[in-house]
Amino acid sequence: MKDRYDVVIVGGGHNGLVAAAYLGQAGLSVLVLEALDTLGGATASVRTFPGMDARLSRYSYLVSLLPDQIVRELNLDFTCASRNVSSYTPVHRDGHNTGLFVGRGCGTEAETADSFRELTGGDREWARWQKFYDGCERVAKMVSPTLLEPLRSRDQMRVRLGDDALWEAMMERPIGESIEAHFADDLVRGVVLTDALIGSFTEAHDPTLLGNRCFLYHVIGNGTGEWKVPIGGMGALVAALVSACLRVGVEIRTSAPVASIRTDGTEAEVELADGGRVAATYVLSNAAPKVLSRLLGEQPLADTEVEGCQLKINMLLRTLPRLKSGIDPKKAFAGTFHIDESGQQLQAAYDMAVVGDLPLVPPGEVYCHTLTDPTILGPELRESGHHTFTLFGLHAPASLFDADHERMRAEALTRSLAGINSYLDDAIEDCLAIDENGAPCIEVKSPLDLEHAVFLPRGNIFHRPLTWPFAISDDQVGQWGGETAYANIFICGAGAIRGGAVSGIPGHNAAKAVMAARSKRKET
Repeated sequence: MKDRYDVVIVGGGHNGLVAAAYLGQAGLSVLVLEALDTLGGATASVRTFPGMDARLSRYSYLVSLLPDQIVRELNLDFTCASRNVSSYTPVHRDGHNTGLFVGRGCGTEAETADSFRELTGGDREWARWQKFYDGCERVAKMVSPTLLEPLRSRDQMRVRLGDDALWEAMMERPIGESIEAHFADDLVRGVVLTDALIGSFTEAHDPTLLGNRCFLYHVIGNGTGEWKVPIGGMGALVAALVSACLRVGVEIRTSAPVASIRTDGTEAEVELADGGRVAATYVLSNAAPKVLSRLLGEQPLADTEVEGCQLKINMLLRTLPRLKSGIDPKKAFAGTFHIDESGQQLQAAYDMAVVGDLPLVPPGEVYCHTLTDPTILGPELRESGHHTFTLFGLHAPASLFDADHERMRAEALTRSLAGINSYLDDAIEDCLAIDENGAPCIEVKSPLDLEHAVFLPRGNIFHRPLTWPFAISDDQVGQWGGETAYANIFICGAGAIRGGAVSGIPGHNAAKAVMAARSKRKET
């Protein structure tokens, strides 16, 4: 490690690595400092269960927001695969076990239409589904190309969309109003609403429109909103980014936690926990804004105190469970499998959690990576029919776990498994693989676990509430979204404007902000 660099990046998560690769490409000297002994942060892949050759994407599962442009420009050896099913939602209705199947792409329209018709008794909901998501696609095609550009104003984005009614429905009124105006069936309403709740503790009619912002980020990726499976797991993205960094001379240090950052707005000094110091013209923070404030010796802003609200349950199964509805498990679990996520169930769970009670019926959704990409399993596990299951539970805020973490985490696991088991002929516990120590292959991670493992304050996977993908004040117009009070310090992680999820967008934009700042310095 040298004494000085053009840029020091605090945090070796995927966004920090994206920024480092771009800046290295531009010929700058770059040092990445990562506190953990591995890179990737929440995008790492881990052999979670002893003796089992399965590399699970432990904290993040699917990819939508990572722009194809970044993959091309950094020449990343990384691909994602489309799922042939969008979702399946089981339901007990009128004394029967049935469900809503939503296919993806050509060849699945008829089956999807039949499923809507069987569930709702007519063609209205399917027609309204198509109309609603046509509008979402129009918004996605408008917003997506702007994510790697300087921020536009709200008015500029509204004019760009060219549809005031659609703009108002998506950007001005609580997302629940739009969903309820389009759909009559409560299960259909809930399936749509889930995209407004993933990782955000909110409800359909939240007047702050947090749900709208969350919904936007779930439907705009690459202009389609399609959520894909990363081939090789999230660790494959990290490996590709590390290779891109090393090709352009970026230096990377792991097990190198940062103790403080000092700056006068022109030059900065980064002090490591071991007492080492390194100077830099620019510092990029891939850490959460709350962590950056601490490193700068400042009080964090109020919006950086928002807690995470998700439960993550990782499993390795020896076989897929059969469903009471009779649908083929390989079809039911090929997309997003919704558990107890009707509109009323989502609201009931929120109402309990917001007053400090663990939901009796926790909503959640399951992803089976290996039905699309079996490469994360070793040959023996693939041949014997093993599969990974990851359950993302909603409305589980960190505060629920504060008083008695172990007990509440165990109870949340019990209730979540009971929820999925209510739709299965085979209890999920009976399908679990057994590791080399004789223990079932299942783990549960609360928001507090995420804070401990990957430094997400209160387990907030977005670092703070998601922002609109445009400027919210005049002074932000033309900026890149990671600017701070200091001219030489930028946020390159999820806490930036247009941050959140596995995207690389704030990393790209922070690199662009550095290049713009350098040009401005040269001019003066």
